Amino acid sequence: MSDGQHTQARERILAAASELMAKAGIEGTSIRDVCTAAGVTPPTVYHYFQDKKGLLDAVVADGFERYLAEKRNRANSDDPVEDLRRGWNGHVEFGLRHPTLYGLMYGGARTTQHPAAAEGERILRHIVSRISQAGLLRMPVDDAVQIIHAATVGATLLLITSAHSPGMDGLSDRTREAVLASVLVAAHAEIEDLSVAARNVLMLLARTREMPLSQGELAIFRELLGRLSDSTSTM
Repeated sequence: MSDGQHTQARERILAAASELMAKAGIEGTSIRDVCTAAGVTPPTVYHYFQDKKGLLDAVVADGFERYLAEKRNRANSDDPVEDLRRGWNGHVEFGLRHPTLYGLMYGGARTTQHPAAAEGERILRHIVSRISQAGLLRMPVDDAVQIIHAATVGATLLLITSAHSPGMDGLSDRTREAVLASVLVAAHAEIEDLSVAARNVLMLLARTREMPLSQGELAIFRELLGRLSDSTSTM
């Protein structure tokens, strides 16, 4: 058998195993089922994967490769926070498209992190580091990465297992924005929040008798705050 035929046989086995597991689950998929679907004999499967655990690990590695290919092809924009939102959405969408595979990759079926998951974490860390460099992160990069990763995986698994339960509609978006609010500085608030803050400062200025600003500086400051406070109606 040529190298190309070896590769084709291995890919057929992986594809068959992934499809069968998606339909019947891990326990419902046997080596014999995989052999029948892939058109190979049991010794061929054992040759490439040794046993069912080896086959499962290969399916997970193949899943991570597909997942990471999507992330690698996603170009960075000028806004790292929006890149983080896109990364979150892509992660959740992948899990919902491949629920059984995602369970193998991140769920309780695994007791240790697959080595390929480290690349996904590096991609996330790069985005979070850009956010930190922009002065928009309120905590160390390592802490933010752990929080974001845990929340993304948790939300995805919950949507997979309880998609039709009350309160699931919009769960990913709500969780994402709550996490962003916890890791980003308040200066990255939406424009509505900025206009409210500007109006609050104007009211504080009106009640403050002594200011460490000259009359000219104070006039300019008030003018700028006034513009910001009206920003929702002009933008």
